[in-house]
Parts: sequence; C-alpha cells; structure tokens
Amino acid sequence: MTDTETWGGASDMSAWEALMWRSEPDPRTRSTGILLEVLAGEPDWQRFREAHVRTTTRVPRLRERVVEPLVPLVQPAWAPDPHFDLDHHVHSLRLHDPGDEQALLALCESLMRRPLDRARPPWEAILVTGLSGGRAAYLFKFHHSLTDGLGLIQLLTLAHSSTADPGGAVIGLAAAPGEPLTAAGLLGSRLRRRLTGAPTELVRRSSGAVRVLGRSLADPVRTTGGVARYAQSLSRMLAPPDVDRSPLLRGSGGVGNRLIVLDVPLDQLRAAGKAAGASVNDAFVAAVLGGLRRYHEHHGASVERLPIGMPVSLRRDNDPLGGNRFAGARFAAPLSERDPVVRMQLVREFVLEVREEPAIGFLDQISPTLTKLPASVIIELSAKLMTASDVQISNIRGLSQPVFLAGQEIVGMYPLGPRPGVAAMIAMITYAGTCCLGLNVDPDAVPDPEVLKRCLSEGFDEVFETTRAATRPRRAARG
Repeated sequence: MTDTETWGGASDMSAWEALMWRSEPDPRTRSTGILLEVLAGEPDWQRFREAHVRTTTRVPRLRERVVEPLVPLVQPAWAPDPHFDLDHHVHSLRLHDPGDEQALLALCESLMRRPLDRARPPWEAILVTGLSGGRAAYLFKFHHSLTDGLGLIQLLTLAHSSTADPGGAVIGLAAAPGEPLTAAGLLGSRLRRRLTGAPTELVRRSSGAVRVLGRSLADPVRTTGGVARYAQSLSRMLAPPDVDRSPLLRGSGGVGNRLIVLDVPLDQLRAAGKAAGASVNDAFVAAVLGGLRRYHEHHGASVERLPIGMPVSLRRDNDPLGGNRFAGARFAAPLSERDPVVRMQLVREFVLEVREEPAIGFLDQISPTLTKLPASVIIELSAKLMTASDVQISNIRGLSQPVFLAGQEIVGMYPLGPRPGVAAMIAMITYAGTCCLGLNVDPDAVPDPEVLKRCLSEGFDEVFETTRAATRPRRAARG
C-alpha cells in the first residue's frame, strides 16, 4: 500500500455508495459509524493534530466533500472542499470523573446521534482525554460511503505508525487538488462525458452482444442455463429469509443507540474454528448465535432460527484502496442449535454457498436505477431492504501488530457500526491478538444491555469449550 494517492478510488461514487449517501437523512437508514480506539496514554495535542495534517495530505480523499448533481441523473462525486479546514474535523473533549467505560460509550452514543455536516468531508476525529488510568480515546466518525471495513483498515495502516515515533516531516499534498465541482458543473460534465463516450460504448456493447449471440448459437443450452441460474440466484438474494422474526427483536422501530464493547482472545477463537474445520469468522458468528440464544432463553423466548444480515467482501487484490467493495447476504441462522461445532459448520456452509451465488453483486446492478429515484422513495426502499433482518453481524480482519497514534500505543480498537433498521449491529475487528467487539443495539429492543453482554460472553465460552474438550485427556477404560 505505497500508492496513498489512490485511497478512496474513483472520484464518482459507485451506485451502492450513492444509495447509502442519499439514504442518510433518515435515522432508519443512516450509515454513519465510529471507530473507537483506546490509547495507553494521553498524546500531546499538537502532535495529535499534526498527525491528522500528515494523514489528510497523504490521503486527499479526506479533504474532499460529496457534490450532488443538480438533478439525480448522475451519481454524486468527490471533489476538493474549497473551504477545507482541519479544525472543523479534529477536536478534543475531556470526560468528567470517573472517566470510565460507561462514560466513554455514552459520549459515543451522543456523537452517533449527531449527523455529519454533509457540506464538508464526511468524517470527524475526536481525542477524548480524562479516562481512568491516564488513558485516552480516539473516535473516528465517518460515513459508510467513504469506505467499508477493509478499506478502513487500509486507512489505519496509512494513518498509524508501527512505532511511537513516526518520524518524517509533514509533507505537501500527495496529489494536485482538482477543480472544485458545483451541482450544475457535475451534472453537465458527466452528461457530456456520456455523450462523447456514447459511440465507443455502443461499439463495446455491440461487440459484447455479438459475442453473446455467437456463444448462444454454439451452445444455446449452456447460455440459457446460465441465465436461468442467475435468475434463480437473484431470487434467492432478493427473498428475505424464510423464517419468523424474533418476538424480542422484531419491529421495535427504535432509532436510539446503546453501545457495548467486549474483548475476546483471538487465539482461542482461531483454535476453536480450526478444531471444527471452520474459520475465525465461522467461530465468531457461531459464538454470537450462542449468546443470542442464551439471551432469548433468559427472557423465556424460544426461537428456532433468526434472520440475520452479513456483509460479504467482494474486494480483490487489484481493487483501489478504500471505497466500498461488499455485498449483503441474509441468513436464517440456527439459533436453537446447542452444539457449537454444528453451528460453526452451518455458518461455514452458508458463507461458502453465498460467495458462489451468481447474483451476489446484484445491488451494484440495480443501484444505478434506484439512486435516480426521489430521496423519499430511496429511503423507504432501503429501509424495507435493511429491516428484513433482526441482527447484522460483521467481522473485519484488522491489524496483527500494535500500532501507535501521536506517540501513544493503541490498546483496543472497537467498530461501532451503524444500526440500519435492525435491533443490533454486532461487529468485530481483530487487533494485536484480541477480537474487539462493538455492539450498537436498539434500547427499545434490548433494555438490558449488560445481560446481552453476559450472554455473548457465555456464547464465546461455548465455542472455546470445543477446543478444550478436544484436547482434554481421556480417562483409560476400566478393565
């Protein structure tokens, strides 16, 4: 990742990014999240600010705002903010005593309820001091249209240092700033681009049609079968899971946020997955399901299966840094299955199957049409699509070694993702040997977050026990 200028990808938003951006005004479809990092100590403010000068000059996308066209015939685009001022984005706050975890998460909850300024680059960075034990926290609040989870990890690799002293001086802009766009200018330039590119595009499409026709004449059964398989796959991707909603979690409709964090040892989770012939992600999802089962049992609710949503990364090695490269999948998760090994294997089967779906990226194909609709229609369609699940579960492969910010070591890294229309968003980042979980739950659906946290811990213990059972010495049979 040496080419820092490319972080963020093309200037024009993808249709999927535009859909998230244009759905933002409604709390039900808001896509703003926070990455919470806990620092071992309080950094010097000037050094902290200079770190952001360095990062925003190395990564020009962080100095760009979103420009909407005069009418939604083309996608929004990123363009240099002519009035960019770092002080609008980088702030500091001090917690009152006792400066504990509860106070820090309450601050994050308050910040999540406050919309980002859509006229500026859609991110904020806040240094929080006054934490107990002399620690500090770093809150990076950003809109999902800026990047997905893996793109965020790429950005952290660029923004953080592997040592306490990053070295080097503040450099100039990594790329010459482009011309600021206006709403009318964006519309005109993109429409002209379409017109001037029309003959080439027509030739390209015509050539493609000839190739398809040739294949159809040579092997009509195979071509027709491919179309049929895609249609069947699209039907599976569009259809909500054939399962009843949870009586505890469905239809709460709340727009509040209650945040929870939890640490889990990565080596134990990896060992449990390996023992079951599964991955870390499979073990993570199986553990979460075990915890949700326990939470339902605590409230006397019996649920066989639970509709959950899971992002599936579509990122390839040659994709630009940053941006969004993922698709959403929905799963009728086996909540009542008590055997964690069976749960891990069922999760693995689902993930492997959905990755092979021909229509896995269908939203990229229909989003261009959706984003041309009025904002109110986009919001209602997005809300209907997102609220088909009770819970969303996400796993982000993070950084394997500790990193530093402004000379202070980061000792925890928690993804506090948006909660679009579901009762809970449960996300995990692996960091320096620890699985850092961040939960964003609807307080109307989960009035007892500490109970849920305890149940999730027990769900992970269930999964860990599979490894202990496999390595426990057997007693010799008595003769």
